[in-house]
Amino acid sequence: MELSTKHMEVFNSFFLVYIEVIIFLSCFNLLGLATGSPVVGGNDTDHQALLQFKAKITGYQLEVMESWNSSIYFCQWRGVTCGRKHQRVTKLELKHLKLSGSLSPYVGNMSFLRELKLQGNRFYSKIPQEIGRLRRLQILDLTNNSISGEIPSNLSACSKLIVVYMGGNQLAGEIPALLGHLSQVKFLSFRNNDLRGSIPPSFGNLSSLEELRLEFNGLTGIIPEALGRLTNLSYFMVVENAISGIFPMAMFNLSNIIAIDIGANKIQGTLHFDLAVTMPNVEFFSIWGNQISGQIPIAVWNASSLNTLQLNNNRLTGNVPSLEKLDKLIVLELHANALGRGREEFLVSFGALKYLNLSFNDFEGLIPSEGVFKNKSATFVEGNNKLCGGIPELHLSRCNSKTSSDTSLKLKVAIIVVILGVALVFSCLLILWFRKKKELPTTTCAENSILQLSYQSILRATDGFSVQNLLGSGSFGSVYKGILEESGAVIAVKVLNLLNRGASRSFLAECEALRNIRHRNLVKVLTAISGVDYRGNDFKALVYEFMENGSLEEWLHQSINRNESDIVRNLSFFQRVNVAIDVAYALEYLHHQCETTIIHCDLKPSNILLDQEMVGHISDFGLAKILSADRLNYSTNQSSSIGLRGTIGYAPPEYGMGSELSTKGDVYSYGILLLEIFTGKRPTDDMFKEGLSIHNFVEAALPEQVIEITDPILLQERARQGTLKEFTLNDKHLQHLNSIFEIGLTCSAESPTERMDMSDVVSKLCSIRVKLLHPTRVHRERQALYIAQSTGT
Repeated sequence: MELSTKHMEVFNSFFLVYIEVIIFLSCFNLLGLATGSPVVGGNDTDHQALLQFKAKITGYQLEVMESWNSSIYFCQWRGVTCGRKHQRVTKLELKHLKLSGSLSPYVGNMSFLRELKLQGNRFYSKIPQEIGRLRRLQILDLTNNSISGEIPSNLSACSKLIVVYMGGNQLAGEIPALLGHLSQVKFLSFRNNDLRGSIPPSFGNLSSLEELRLEFNGLTGIIPEALGRLTNLSYFMVVENAISGIFPMAMFNLSNIIAIDIGANKIQGTLHFDLAVTMPNVEFFSIWGNQISGQIPIAVWNASSLNTLQLNNNRLTGNVPSLEKLDKLIVLELHANALGRGREEFLVSFGALKYLNLSFNDFEGLIPSEGVFKNKSATFVEGNNKLCGGIPELHLSRCNSKTSSDTSLKLKVAIIVVILGVALVFSCLLILWFRKKKELPTTTCAENSILQLSYQSILRATDGFSVQNLLGSGSFGSVYKGILEESGAVIAVKVLNLLNRGASRSFLAECEALRNIRHRNLVKVLTAISGVDYRGNDFKALVYEFMENGSLEEWLHQSINRNESDIVRNLSFFQRVNVAIDVAYALEYLHHQCETTIIHCDLKPSNILLDQEMVGHISDFGLAKILSADRLNYSTNQSSSIGLRGTIGYAPPEYGMGSELSTKGDVYSYGILLLEIFTGKRPTDDMFKEGLSIHNFVEAALPEQVIEITDPILLQERARQGTLKEFTLNDKHLQHLNSIFEIGLTCSAESPTERMDMSDVVSKLCSIRVKLLHPTRVHRERQALYIAQSTGT
C-alpha cells in the first residue's frame, strides 16, 4: 500500500512537469505568432502586392521607399499599416512624396485595405480596374497627380467608400452613373480635371453626401433636380464648367449648405424668395458669371454666417435689400448687373467687409466714407453715374442736398434761363479766345481738365525742370515731379521733346485717347499745355496725377545702382495679384467699356504706376490707337513699326510682320507682363535667346516645376524694410500660381485667335483672389482623417 502511494506521488510529479512544459511551449508558440512571419497565407498576398506596387514606381525620390526591402517586415514599411490581429494591410499612405509611375493593378489584391492615400505625387496612366475589388475600402485619395483615362465605373462595387478625392488630375470621359450606388460616400471630388458629359442624376441617391466638388472641368447639361434630395449636402462646387438650364429650386431648401459655387457657367433661373431662411448656415454663396435674373431676395439679410456673396455678371435687377445685419460679410460682388434704379439703403459701412464691387449698375445715393469705403483699393463703384460722396480717391461727384424730385417747375425754368445766359456769355468769350489763341498757351483734352495751368506755373512747380525733379525719360520726352505753388498739390509733368520725330503726334494721340475716358486704374491727366516757352520755342506738356510709389518696373527689378541706404521695395504675392487685376480691369475698360475701343499699344511694367495704396494705373497713351475713329491714325502712320507699335519683348509677333493693331495685341503684352510679375524676369533677359522666350520658359515648367520659375523673392522670408515682411509661399499659393501662369501663357499665345479676352482674364483672376481670401474652400482633409480614425481596424 505504501509502495502504491509512492508510485502515485511520482506519477503526479511527472504529470505536473508535463503540464508545465505544455503551457510553456504554448506561450512560446503564441509569442512566435505575435512576432509573425512574412509568408503566412493571406499575408504573403499583401506582401507580393506591395512589391508589385513598388516595381511600378520609376521616378526620382525613390529613396523614400528604401525601407521596402526583405530585411524589414512589410507591415513596418513606410506608409504601410496592418491590422493588429490578422496582420493584413489596412492602410497605404504615401502622400506628397513626389513618387512617379503608374498604379499597379496588384493593389486590388489587398482585400483588407481600408485607406489608399496617394495624393500629391506624380502618378500617371490610368486607375486600374482592380481597385473595384477592394470591398472594404473607405478612403480613396488620388488628388494632385497626373492620372489620365476615365473614372472606373466598378468603383461602385466599393460600397463602403466614404471619401473619394480625385481632383487635380487629367481624368477624361464622363462621370459614371454607377457611382450613384455609393450610399455611404460623404466626400466626392473630381475637381480640376477634363471631365465631359453631365452630372449623373443618380447622384441624387447619395443620401450621405456632404461635399460634391466638380469645379474646373468641361461638364455640360443641367444640374439634376434629384440633387435637391441631398439633405446632408454642405458643399456644392461646380464653378467654371459649361452647365446650363434652370438652377433647381429644391436645392435652395438644403438647410445644411455651407458653400455653394456655380460661377462661370450658363445657368438660368431666379433666386429663391426665402434664400438664407432655407439655407441658414450658408457662408459662401457664389453664382457669378451666369444668366440668373430677377431680384435679390429680401430674406438674404437672414444669412448671419455669410462671408462671401458673389452675384456679379448676371441679369439681376431691382434694389438691393438691407445687408447691414451681415456682420461677417467679407466679400460682396454685385458688379455687371442692372441693379439699382432708386436710392439704395444697403450702402452702409459693413464692419467686416474687405472687398466691395458695385461697378456697372445703376445705383443711386450717398457712398459712405467709413469701413471698406475708405479703402479705394478694395472698393469699386465705377459705372454708376448717380452715386455721390465717398472719399476723394473714388472721384465721385458731391451730393446735392435736394433730390431732383423736389425740384419745382419754376426752378427748372430758372435754370434753363441761366444756362442760356451763360451760353451767350461763353460764346462771346469763345470769339475772343479764338482771336488770341496764337498768342497764349492753349490746352488740349479740355473735357477732362481740372486745372488750368500756364507754362510759367509749370516752370515754377518743377523748379525750372531741374534734374533733381526728373522722374524718368522716354522716347518722346521727360517726366518731372512738380509742386504747385497755389495749392501745394504734387503733380507729374511730361514735357514732350518736339525735336524727336513723332512726339507731337504722340501728344495728340494721348490727348485724344484720354479725352473721354475715366477709370480708377488709368492715370488721370489733369490738363495739357500747348504753346511756347520763354525762348519762343513750341512747348507741349501733359500734367498727370502724381503716383507716390513709382512704376511697377522699379518694384520688380531693383536698380544695380541702388545705394545701401535705399529702402528695399518688394511686392508680396497678394500685392502682385492685386496689381495684375488692376491692369486687367483697365484694359477691359479700354477694350469694351469705352464708346470707342482704345488700344494702348505699349503695355509694360514702366507704364504701370502705383499710387500710395499700391493700386495699379496704366499710363503713357502716346501710342494709343482709337479703332473706330477714322480721323485718328497716329500710331499706324509712323515709320518705325517696332518703336511705335510697342516695346521689344512686349509687342506681339504679328506687329513685327505688319499686321493691323488690335485688342489682342494688348492681351499679348498683358500676358508677358503677367509672367514677368510672378517670375521676376524681363522678357528681354539675357537667358532668353536661341529660341527660348519667357513664354516657353514658363510653359516648360508647368505644372510640376512652378516653384523653380517663381520670383525667388516670393520664396523666402523677409524682415527688411519695405512692404514685404515675413512672407512665404505655401502650397495654396503655388496651386494658384499655376493658374495665374496658365492665364499668362494663354494671353501670350503666338496666334491672336488663341488669346483670351480681357473680360475673361478679369473673371479668372478675381476668382483666384477670392479663393486666396477664403482658404476654407479647399477640401476637408481633416474630416477624412477623423473618419478613418473613428472607423478603426
